[in-house]
Formats: sequence, structure tokens, C-alpha cells
Amino acid sequence: MNFIKTITLETVKKRGFDFSIILFPLMLLTGFLMHPNLLEMKPLQTAEQLVERFHNNAIYHIGHLIVLFAVPFIIIVMVGIMNLLQGKGKKLGFWGGVIGIFGAFILAVDKGALCLVLSSFDTIPNNQFVELIPYLQVIVDKAGLLFILWLLPLLPIGAILQTIGLMKEKIMSSWQGSFIILGLLLLNNPEIELISSVGGLLMCIGYIPWGIKEFARK
Repeated sequence: MNFIKTITLETVKKRGFDFSIILFPLMLLTGFLMHPNLLEMKPLQTAEQLVERFHNNAIYHIGHLIVLFAVPFIIIVMVGIMNLLQGKGKKLGFWGGVIGIFGAFILAVDKGALCLVLSSFDTIPNNQFVELIPYLQVIVDKAGLLFILWLLPLLPIGAILQTIGLMKEKIMSSWQGSFIILGLLLLNNPEIELISSVGGLLMCIGYIPWGIKEFARK
């Protein structure tokens, strides 16, 4: 009986890991593609630009909510890779996981600020909201404790380290790892969603075939 329970638990853990590999890059890409004016190559610099993106735009908020909900799947993948890498890539798997999981926490904080908080402004009457617009510059500037959002690049850095570890142990092919690393590097940009979308697409090309392969492996 205990043997059956152990087998079942291990199966659930493996399937959860495999499923997360496939799901999280798709969720990130979906969230990026739901931004308004996607083809504009303008970095986010002013409160007015922020308002243009989010005010009365349910699609924008849903996109950020999807990215927020991707965080648990990102953490599952990173913990799974930490356990998977036991050879030449063990240190890369461990430290990449530590750095990346902390970065995933920062991503959750970032989307909490840009999704949950900003969506509440849409409930304010328009005449009152207009008066608040200049004060939203503090969000754009990451003022106060929002400065921790500057640590967001820790997530792709950690993921890159783990990807290198996967390639070193021949668990992932070089072409898949290269697509993933390039995609992760593109995520580090000044809020230009078209670049982030391209990065998300490259990550999907790298992660999803690996996830399917792991899912098929018993």
C-alpha cells in the first residue's frame, strides 16, 4: 500500500513538473501579447504612458494576472531542475534555482503592483482619476520600496544558469538551450512588450519540446 502511495506521489510530482515546463512559457507569452499597442517600440517612462496602457483596459489587467499566476509554475520548474541536475550541472542548478526563485517572487510583487493595484484605479470616477495621474509617476520610477523591482532580472539570470546546467548534462539539446537563453536575455528590456513577446516566443520554442519529451518519458 505504501509502495502504491509512493508511486502515485512520484507520478504526480513528475507530471506536475512536466506540465509546468510546458505551461509557464505559454502563460508568459500570452501575458506579453495582451499588452496594448504591442508594436510600439517605446519604453515606459511617464505616468501618461502608464495610464494609456492600463486605464479601463481589462485585457491589460488579465494579461498581467496570467503572468502572476505563472509564478507558481516557474517555481515548480526551478525546484524540479534543481533536483534533476546531479552531475556536472549540479551547482548551476542549485544556485540558478536559488537566484531564480527569488526573482520569481519579485515577478509576483511586480505584477501585484501593476495588476492588482492599478486595476483598482479603474474603479475611481474619471474626474477624480485625472487628478491622480501625475502621482502615478512614482510607480513608473519605482519609488519607495518599489525599488526592489529592479531585482527582477534575477529571474532570467537564474533560469539561464539552470539552462546551462541542463545543456552540460545533455538533458537539453544545445539548440533548445540557445533559444531559451536568448529569449531570457530579451526579457531584460525597458518595458518594450514587443521585445518581451519575442523573448517569450523563443522560450516557448525551447521549453515546450523539452516539456513534451519529459512528459512522454516514463
